Amino acid sequence: MKILAIESSCDETAAAVVEDGRKVCSSVINTQVAEHRKYGGVVPEIASRRHTENIVQVVQGALDEAGCALGDVDAVAVTAAPGLIGALLVGVNYAKGLAMAAHKPLIPVHHIRGHIAANYLAHPDLKPPFLCLVVSGGHSHIVEVRDYTDYHVLGRTRDDAAGEAFDKSARAMGFPYPGGVSIDRAAQKGDDRMYKLPKPRVEGSLYDFSFSGLKTAVINLLHNTEQKGESIDTDSLAASFQRTICEILVDHLEAAARDLGCRTIAAAGGVSANSGLRRRLEEMCASNGYELFLPPLALCGDNAAMIGAQAYYEQLKYPPAGLDLNAAASKDIETQF
Repeated sequence: MKILAIESSCDETAAAVVEDGRKVCSSVINTQVAEHRKYGGVVPEIASRRHTENIVQVVQGALDEAGCALGDVDAVAVTAAPGLIGALLVGVNYAKGLAMAAHKPLIPVHHIRGHIAANYLAHPDLKPPFLCLVVSGGHSHIVEVRDYTDYHVLGRTRDDAAGEAFDKSARAMGFPYPGGVSIDRAAQKGDDRMYKLPKPRVEGSLYDFSFSGLKTAVINLLHNTEQKGESIDTDSLAASFQRTICEILVDHLEAAARDLGCRTIAAAGGVSANSGLRRRLEEMCASNGYELFLPPLALCGDNAAMIGAQAYYEQLKYPPAGLDLNAAASKDIETQF
């Protein structure tokens, strides 16, 4: 079964053709990072406008790369939640138009479910159940993947997401957007034990995250150092910050895996591309005898191939959506459209 998938939840306009949830026939991504960099982050109105300008060419490019026409695909899938509402609406409405014109089923996909499904494209032997750490600019979740469409959230951030903390701390350090890549690069040159940073915890919730205090600690350290007329080793601060946030993520994941008796671990989302996080996950899983699945770097960020992968399993379980499908800025991963 070939599915044409569309993703437009943030600042990437993407389309892909995916076969049977496991094979990528094509994947085209038009990124807006360079344009948003001048503002230090994504500007929703600009993102929506660029999606409108780019979506026709991106979708046609995915069909051409796959060597097929719209009539050759079996369904149209689209990210319907969560994300920037204006950006989502561009993808959802375009997908509805395609599905109606071509008389194809319309499959709505949850963005976080898609990130998890990126692992299915890279690892043919990965099957539920497993535990997945989902970390991106807008999300930080520990998810028990019970089946392809059955999820239970064990832990989530109570304030900033991990990727958001990376970006805001990077901006304070003087790095350009997106900050996570800059911090990762600088951390390779720094001493990750030079600065001691806090590890906030959520009282009464073992698996939940809180990154706001860590971000604030970085900003306060920078301001206090500047006011004293002292210099700061930015590379070592980046390394210390990266080590701290990765330890928090992996320590909570390890606790969840131990308590659930889960021995299969995966990671997903843009922050799963971070070299420090990948290394610490590998070390944790090796020490516990867990099997670890990591998406390739090309599938960590937002892309439509992951949406097409998850759409295959969604259509096996649920009926297609109607033309009354609407986008949602927020939606729990555990509930279906």
